[in-house]
Amino acid sequence: MPMLLYEQYAYAELNAWFQKMKKKPSMANSMTKGIQRGINNLLPDKVHQAITYAIEKMVKGVLIGASFVNPKTLQGASLHLRENLVKKKIKFYEKTASVEGAVTGAGGILMGFVDFPAFLTIKMKLLFEMAALYGHDVEDYKERLFMLYVFQLAFSSQKKRNEVVKILSSWEQFSKDLPEDVDQFDWLSFQLEYRDYLDLAKLAQLIPVIGAGVGAVVNYRLVRQLGNTAMNCYRMRYFANRSADMDQIS
Repeated sequence: MPMLLYEQYAYAELNAWFQKMKKKPSMANSMTKGIQRGINNLLPDKVHQAITYAIEKMVKGVLIGASFVNPKTLQGASLHLRENLVKKKIKFYEKTASVEGAVTGAGGILMGFVDFPAFLTIKMKLLFEMAALYGHDVEDYKERLFMLYVFQLAFSSQKKRNEVVKILSSWEQFSKDLPEDVDQFDWLSFQLEYRDYLDLAKLAQLIPVIGAGVGAVVNYRLVRQLGNTAMNCYRMRYFANRSADMDQIS
């Protein structure tokens, strides 16, 4: 069966995005990462401890499943319908994150302790909802791992993206060899990569005075970035499964 018009559009967007994910790290990427680490060094140890703790709790909450409500899986819908719903969901969480960022950004470092776990929760809730809208059962441990890899892809250096996108582009094969023990997930390197990636403006949100001016915009943009990354990751699985189905028919 030939691809529908919307599927052709989504497939073209996916290919363009995939090429960006596979690019080699540039000198600018290395310089930006160095600046980010420099700003990291200026932040108090208590802030780093709070970030580490928040990310560890988020990762374990996703894997164990106690921290997030499992949305109902959408069955039997077209890609077009699924993505109409997904885009509405992304817009909702963009606005939610923007409000949260505006409030906590005004408080500098002290409110930064509140912002990190709250913002992480918003982003993971979005991923849970998106997974269900794409027809995946979020009660499945491997689906939860997929979400964590999507999260990592969205908020990693270009070098790390090169590694993660390979995993996600061959997920069905990769997931067959995944350990069933949640403690084997390397959450420490996960949180370090995320912390090092954090946007310069996001880090600036922790600094008194200037934080109030950036919180809303930065949170909005980072949620949009996560939503776009997740859409294309689920598109990869959709078209991989579609190709497999066509092979069986032929």
